[in-house]
Amino acid sequence: MGQGILLSQGAEVDFMIHGVFSYQLFGQEFWITTTHICMLIVLLVIVSFCIAANRVMKHASLVPDGFQNVVELIVEKLDGMVEGVMGRNAARFANYIGTIFIFIFLSNISGLFGLRPPTADYGVTFPLGVMTFAIIHFNKFKHQKVKGVMKGLCEPWVFWAPINIIGDLAVPVSLSLRLFANVLSGTVMMALVYALLSRIAIIWPAALHVYFDLFSGAIQTYVFCMLTMTYVNDAIEG
Repeated sequence: MGQGILLSQGAEVDFMIHGVFSYQLFGQEFWITTTHICMLIVLLVIVSFCIAANRVMKHASLVPDGFQNVVELIVEKLDGMVEGVMGRNAARFANYIGTIFIFIFLSNISGLFGLRPPTADYGVTFPLGVMTFAIIHFNKFKHQKVKGVMKGLCEPWVFWAPINIIGDLAVPVSLSLRLFANVLSGTVMMALVYALLSRIAIIWPAALHVYFDLFSGAIQTYVFCMLTMTYVNDAIEG
């Protein structure tokens, strides 16, 4: 791995994003960073799993076993989560919610494998928040029409409209910052442990990884998806 891709870098505290190599495009210099590489690794894992799952499900048996069990369990749990929150609207958004859940979760727990989690970069979490924001307002205008949206902005009083507008614009920022800050804090803590306690950081940091990467990563994934489903459902139901 290049500099900064792995979480620990010896005796120095290093949890920053590093440029791996640069290239020129239209006269501008662009950098491929450690975030891009770690995100590519996560995406390759997801794509590889999807290809394997697709091949297995083409020859699925009535009595599932092995890898088919794993695939069906993941799909069943994700569908159940979406249906439990969105009800009759679940079928339309199950694929999107399932996709971002898997991506965010694998990104969050990538620290278990020594990578710098892509979600510890605000350039990754903010676009996720923007996508949610776009879906919310697309469905809001589709189902409530312009009149319903304007009415909602003026509730409970007309002069409350600026505050409601600020609240709407804050949704992608709050969603992305919550995920980014929690994952980054775990990354910083583990980098400090490995750098400052490198001589005695043997075996016991695994317990910290379980909390900061696995437990906290799962919680933050669930919170992001739960808020996304709640906002979208509210936009549809009005």
